[in-house]
Amino acid sequence: MLSEKMEKAFNEQINKELFSEYLYRSMVAYFESLSLSGFAKYYHVQADEEHEHAMKIFEYIHTRGGRVVLEAIEKPKTEWNGPLDALKDAYNHEKFITGSIHSLVDLAIELKDHASNQFLQWYVEEQVEEEENAVNLIDKLEMIGESKNSLYLFDRDMGKRTK
Repeated sequence: MLSEKMEKAFNEQINKELFSEYLYRSMVAYFESLSLSGFAKYYHVQADEEHEHAMKIFEYIHTRGGRVVLEAIEKPKTEWNGPLDALKDAYNHEKFITGSIHSLVDLAIELKDHASNQFLQWYVEEQVEEEENAVNLIDKLEMIGESKNSLYLFDRDMGKRTK
């Protein structure tokens, strides 16, 4: 059985994960407006992944006898100063989510909730991957600089993402 404190924290994390989905959907719309369909596809897949992260916690709460309480999702940003600015926002957001996951782990340890601590280890590993992917995209886009031809090729490569 989940403690009230852990249940509340997990519900807050569901909201953060759903906001992540919402933010990445907003990026999809932004990239589509720039005719960067590869970037849009990449972040569409990313948004789907964030939804899965939220639902995994949703199901975990039920498995542990808790109750999911959904709150309003904050409106995401809709405009950026170019693709690099959007990618940097995505990276900063992933760092925020990493901090939130670490706080959940700390709470699980404090409450001696070993099951939740174990459950959260998947998220700890996932966030390492999320941050690494975000940094790699930024690094590549920074290498490209102002080259439209390279941006075209990078966009094409971004569109190959399936999972």
